[in-house]
Amino acid sequence: MHLVKFAPLALLCVTALFTKAQKPLHVMTFNIRLNTADDSLNAWPYRKDLAASQVKFFDVAVLGVQEALYEQMLDLQQRLPNYKYAGVGREDGKTKGEFSAIFYDTTRLALLKNSTFWLSQQPDSAGSKGWDAALPRIVTWCFFEDKISQKKFYAFNTHFDHMGQVARAESAKLLLEKVKDIAGNLPVIVTGDFNASADDEPIKIIVDKNNPDHLIETKEISQMPHYGPDGTFNAFEAKEVDDRAIDHIFIKGNLTVLKHATISESWNGRFSSDHFPVMAVISF
Repeated sequence: MHLVKFAPLALLCVTALFTKAQKPLHVMTFNIRLNTADDSLNAWPYRKDLAASQVKFFDVAVLGVQEALYEQMLDLQQRLPNYKYAGVGREDGKTKGEFSAIFYDTTRLALLKNSTFWLSQQPDSAGSKGWDAALPRIVTWCFFEDKISQKKFYAFNTHFDHMGQVARAESAKLLLEKVKDIAGNLPVIVTGDFNASADDEPIKIIVDKNNPDHLIETKEISQMPHYGPDGTFNAFEAKEVDDRAIDHIFIKGNLTVLKHATISESWNGRFSSDHFPVMAVISF
């Protein structure tokens, strides 16, 4: 009789444990726009609280940021006390220049390993520019263990060059090679501002199904249809500039995409950046 009496309670406990083990990851890519006084009332001091609030509200576990200068990294770290970051400045491999860093929620994820490589013919050379790129470009990667599911996975974050067409195409090829070499057969999440839309060569290279090392665009396989505008660049104007997404989240491996969204909130007509953050809800 006691077994029958307590069976519902036991079932509830098992269900709760299963639900917790299946808690999905909220992943965000966010070009936060570098801090420059030229932006006037859209400059970083007026936006930093807004940007941090979006990360907290959407319970982001993995956040790939682009264009972040060192002082902006510190500002976000201060406002996101449960998070730490991995990454370096692209100019010197330390604190100089923009970061393409990864913030992660330490209550959810354990960082096992991380590093940075340059998108150039000398990927291990700090500050190196590749091909026809206007600026040095980097990829930050992290090897994580999910404290809830005990699953291990890799996260990569990048920002492709805004000028060099050859550089963007070659960066796409190098990214795929590095993802394969570094992550092997483990699940991979790739975030970034690729300065390219689905119709452009770099994205076509990345998602080319003829290449066994290709990545999958999360927006295309989301179980729930995409939410929000398609375009991800707003230029601090009243709305997105066009319908072309240049900020993307890709995956590789045994992962399921539950939701995908472009987050387009404004505060009294002002945005947290000149890019909208893009988020995917991903399950192992």
